[in-house]
Amino acid sequence: MTSLWETVQTMVWNVFHRPGLSDIFDILLVAIVIYELILLTRQTRGSAVLKGLVLLLLIVGVSDLLGLTALNWMLMTIVNNGVVVLVILFQPELRKALEQMGRSMMMMRDKKRSDDSDENSRIITEIIACLTNLSRRRVGALIVFERKTGLQDVIETGISIDSQISSALLENIFEPNTPLHDGAVVIRGSRVMAAACILTLTEGQGISHELGTRHRAAIGVSETTDAVVLIVSEETGIISMAKGGRLTRHLDPKSLREILEGMYDQPRPGLMALLTRKKTKEGAA
Repeated sequence: MTSLWETVQTMVWNVFHRPGLSDIFDILLVAIVIYELILLTRQTRGSAVLKGLVLLLLIVGVSDLLGLTALNWMLMTIVNNGVVVLVILFQPELRKALEQMGRSMMMMRDKKRSDDSDENSRIITEIIACLTNLSRRRVGALIVFERKTGLQDVIETGISIDSQISSALLENIFEPNTPLHDGAVVIRGSRVMAAACILTLTEGQGISHELGTRHRAAIGVSETTDAVVLIVSEETGIISMAKGGRLTRHLDPKSLREILEGMYDQPRPGLMALLTRKKTKEGAA
């Protein structure tokens, strides 16, 4: 413990007395790693483990100051094997982080985004028509939009489609008593990649009992990826969105268009475009 304390004192002295550019850069990197670790474990079981580790380090310091030799020796045995302990305790979170990094790198290389404004506008219109029709008929739906984090592992759990997006296709997929209606549809860019995909349910607490498996699955995939998920409730017909582990309910066509335009990078018409459109209409009149 004495050597550890001396190391900490030396590090603190170096930080405040002779920081160079490499030291500042090193500190920033460590801060980023700690920040990402906190974000990774936030609202998961790993957050409680992280708090326990911080408490353990505090107890180690207090036991050394009070001269509790036996307790300090036992705790230091755990601390000295801290790397192995961390890997064991945070295995799910570390695996999730590495998977996200790997998929993101692959998708940055392989993913093709459409720059055709007319095609994007058509896709947005088709999806809104699909969701509003399903909502009106109270047909359940679950559509996952892949973004930077790849969802190939989710796609592989379903039935491959790789088809152009259309309202008719999506409505037919979610039609009750059809082979593909139970599960999620994954959309990548301008393509419907797969249907009947299986999603992992959220482990978060405090979710309303009114929300069923479909909503819990949507929240689950949005917690571990940057995907945007649109849901139609078969009980109420309410359209919802899951993003970043949060659920937004009671979406109308206007809200859906804003969400989809943000995903498909549809520019909003500026003042000059609106004035030009108004003059055109007046001229036609």
